[in-house]
Amino acid sequence: MPFAHINGVKLHYLQLDNGSHGSAPKEDLIMVHGLATNMAFWYFKYGVALSDRFRITLYDLRGHGRSEMPDAGYTPAILAQDLGGLMDHLHIEKAHFIAHSFGGVVTLNFACEQPHRVRSLVLADSHFSAGRHVQARSEWAFGNEFQPLLDRHGVDLETSDPYFGPKLLIRVAEWQLMGRDVPRELAELVSPLLGKSGKRTSSEWLKLMTTTSAQAEMTSDDGLTVERLRKLHFPIVAMYGDQSPARLSGAELLDIWPHAEFRRVRDAGHFFPTLRPEEVLSGCLRFWGGEFSNAPRRHRAGEARRPYFRSDRIFKSGDGWYYTRRNEERIGPFATPEEARLRLDGFMAELQT
Repeated sequence: MPFAHINGVKLHYLQLDNGSHGSAPKEDLIMVHGLATNMAFWYFKYGVALSDRFRITLYDLRGHGRSEMPDAGYTPAILAQDLGGLMDHLHIEKAHFIAHSFGGVVTLNFACEQPHRVRSLVLADSHFSAGRHVQARSEWAFGNEFQPLLDRHGVDLETSDPYFGPKLLIRVAEWQLMGRDVPRELAELVSPLLGKSGKRTSSEWLKLMTTTSAQAEMTSDDGLTVERLRKLHFPIVAMYGDQSPARLSGAELLDIWPHAEFRRVRDAGHFFPTLRPEEVLSGCLRFWGGEFSNAPRRHRAGEARRPYFRSDRIFKSGDGWYYTRRNEERIGPFATPEEARLRLDGFMAELQT
């Protein structure tokens, strides 16, 4: 696989292109992973699937995967320079982006510096500084649900900590190398460290956190002020999981990007792109196809006209399909989405009689 020397560091990257897409040249799509993962986060379930439509570029952030792990240079601003340098190296003038978690922080820093090079952005569950100080909101269920769980398993971390996510990854990586089982209830929060390659990933993650300045640099101010973010006007869809510690950052973006589309991923945690790929891919394709921008935004009488997190009324949870009523009551399960749609149509018809 190819490497490029960018910004003083050797970066590992991969491009996918399954030929032409119609008569027009393909546009570029760059996929940026988050902490404790690598380009494989996107490759298997997204890169291959989307290579018919886009020329795909995946790469390992410095310190991750097969990219070089220098002693320093892990601030979001420097990592954004890596991204821009890789684009220059590959002669990519402008691209669409899909980014998860810390990868979104990197991509947003790049976008703030070079917005003319961004066609669109799919932002998946990214936590940023401007949204890290709203942890006390009563409507946030994550802390109330997971803090007792952490306490019960002797994990001395606070869900209210602005950098709870990276710290939990460090703790679970230590468990993995000690041979300690990870509680099932925590698995979705730390899924990159589990599975067949979990111990190797845990070892690399701890090496990055303990032998370089990455931990201090990645948990410092990310430079994403409200003022900088307000200047981004390209198309954006922001997807956030119901049970993710990043959800409140997403809520802050509602007032920053009135032009963006906000999608709620029901019952999902932080790593929903790996666990719910069909749902995320469907959302991406609908976004790029213009469905969200063309859809009317409905508001209840008396409500302020502002963006809000939307979701499909028919959705899958577990092995069944459901639909929701206006009050968020779930009806189901049904065996197929078609059956759920039929029942929803019947319910709507009853309301109109």
